[in-house]
Amino acid sequence: MKVVRKAVFPVAGLGTRFLPATKANPKEMLPIVDKPLIQYAVEEAIAAGITELIFVTSNSKRAIEDHFDTNFELEFALQAQGKYQLLNTVRNIVPEGVACIYVRQAQPRGLGHAVLCAKEVIGDEPFAVLLADDLIVNSGQPCLQQMLSIFDETNQSVVAVQQMAREELAHYGVVEVEEPWQGAGSILSIVEKPDPKVAPSDLGVVGRYVLQPEILDILSALPPGASNEIQLTDAISQHIKLNNAMALEFSGQRYDCGNKLGYLKAVMRLGLQHPELGQSLNNYLNTLLKPKEGVLLPKESMSI
Repeated sequence: MKVVRKAVFPVAGLGTRFLPATKANPKEMLPIVDKPLIQYAVEEAIAAGITELIFVTSNSKRAIEDHFDTNFELEFALQAQGKYQLLNTVRNIVPEGVACIYVRQAQPRGLGHAVLCAKEVIGDEPFAVLLADDLIVNSGQPCLQQMLSIFDETNQSVVAVQQMAREELAHYGVVEVEEPWQGAGSILSIVEKPDPKVAPSDLGVVGRYVLQPEILDILSALPPGASNEIQLTDAISQHIKLNNAMALEFSGQRYDCGNKLGYLKAVMRLGLQHPELGQSLNNYLNTLLKPKEGVLLPKESMSI
C-alpha cells in the first residue's frame, strides 16, 4: 500500500462572491487574522505528512506562488532590523523537505477538471484534495490526518462529510452510507447537488478527499455534469461501483469561507484564539453586545 504524500489544491476559481476584493487579489489570499486562507489548508496537509503540494492555478493567481516562494528582500530587511521571530515565520511557511508544484487550469471547468489538470504530477499514487474555502479548525487531530488514518486501515478512497440542513444539500455532493452509521463507513452512492427532497441522506461532502489514482482515468473520460462542469462527485460515483470508498464525519469545526458570512465567522473564531489579539478582540465584541445607554447600534451588530 502506497503512502499518500501528494495533495492537490484547486485554486483557479475567480472568487466572484468576494468582488471587488478579489478583482486583483486571489480569494485564497484573503487573510484570516494574519495568515492567508490557503496557508491554513497547506498547514493541515503538511501536518498530515504531505510532502508535495500541487496548486492548480490560473493566470491571475501569481500571488499564491509568491507567498510560498522565498522573498530575499523581505528576509534581508527583517534580519537587518533584528526581527528574528518574524524572519523565522516567513522562512518556515513551507518547511524544508516540502515541495510546491504549480499547474495551470486554462478554463474554469469544474473541480473534477481541476484535479485532472494535476494528473501528470500525481502519476499512479494515491493523493489528497483540499479546498481552501473549507477552513476546518480542530482542537486535536487535523481533518486530513483523520482521513489518512481511515485510508491506511482500509486502502480505500475517503471523503469527508458533514451533517447539513436539508436546504443546504442542493449546493453539495451528498452521500448514501451503509447503515448503521456511526461517523465512518462505506459509501453506497453519491450524487452532486441533489434536490433536497430526494437527497439520499443529510451528509454533505466538504472539501477534503483522499483518492486512489484510478479516479484520474475516470475523470479523463467523464462528460460534463451539473452546471456543465466536470464534477469530481460524478467520478467518485463511478469509482465506488468498482472499488469501495469510505465516508468520514470528521471531528472539527468547519467554516465555509467561500461565502462572506462563513469567512467573517472564521476571522472571529481565529481572532478570539489568537495569543496576542484574542483578549482585546473579546473585549471589543463585548462593547458591541452590551452598548452603553443612549448608544444605538445596528441590529446586525447585536448578533455577532
